[in-house]
Amino acid sequence: MTLSPMETAAAKTPDSMAKRIRGLSNRTIAWIFVAPTIFLLLAVNIFPLIWTIRLSFTNFRVNRPNNDVEWVGLRNYERILNDPDVWNTMQATAHFLIWTITLQVLIGFALAYLINKKFKGNDMWTTIIVFPMMLSPAVVGNFWTFLYQPQIGLFNYVVAFFTGADPASFSMIGDVHLAPWAIVIADTWMWTPFVMLICLAGLRSIPDSIYEAAECDRASKWRQFWTITIPMALPFLMLAVLFRGIENFKMFDLVVQLTGGGPGNTTTLTSIDLKREAFEKWRTGYSSAYAVILFVTVFGLASIYVKALNKVKER
Repeated sequence: MTLSPMETAAAKTPDSMAKRIRGLSNRTIAWIFVAPTIFLLLAVNIFPLIWTIRLSFTNFRVNRPNNDVEWVGLRNYERILNDPDVWNTMQATAHFLIWTITLQVLIGFALAYLINKKFKGNDMWTTIIVFPMMLSPAVVGNFWTFLYQPQIGLFNYVVAFFTGADPASFSMIGDVHLAPWAIVIADTWMWTPFVMLICLAGLRSIPDSIYEAAECDRASKWRQFWTITIPMALPFLMLAVLFRGIENFKMFDLVVQLTGGGPGNTTTLTSIDLKREAFEKWRTGYSSAYAVILFVTVFGLASIYVKALNKVKER
């Protein structure tokens, strides 16, 4: 007779240990398994957060550990909220967020809608479309930096083909007005497949019987799209917006590879500005307050958005 894995483990457990285990309650056993995870969570996430909040009320500089640390209260927060440069980075971040999310959702949903229609070569095209999100941001940044080169970059020649402009007459990553769009295009190319996969899961979760009933009622394809497809795929669309919004608010590596925050401070996002304050200017207390403000902003907006998402799912 073959014993199950649990029975085999029980048979090999020493009697002394088995008696101790049998004397433990289910709640105690549950805590034994959960405790290591809670400890790691406290050590890796909770403690650094609490320590950062504490440092945000001081003038501590990590490159001057022997200096006296003064308690400055809310002074760091006041300086950040009254700094026009910080608001400029917030504006650049908002521009990046709004356009990348809009383009990724529109293009991602369109691709998902097309792929959801079964056709020859469906799997091959899905693999090709998903390929960009498999690459690391550093690789994507270098790849698009090469494409944006005015002299040899393919992007300028494609634009010139459709507009008739001289390929060497503009630089996507060197022009103040074009640089923000350069990072929007690169991020959209990389992460639209992620949105597509989420939307595709939503489209394939819609039962075929609903469309069959709509066809029996002589509903047109356009009406089916707006009254069945969009409402039932809306929670997945909103979920994609939530994921991409949080990730793009933290965007760092791709922008550093493409523009380094330039030209000037045109593409300096909040994550890049925070890094400069913390690891170039070494204003640890100030940067801690900056990080807390960003955390509260993202957490607050995400909480409101999740409530809206739950209401949509309950409809």
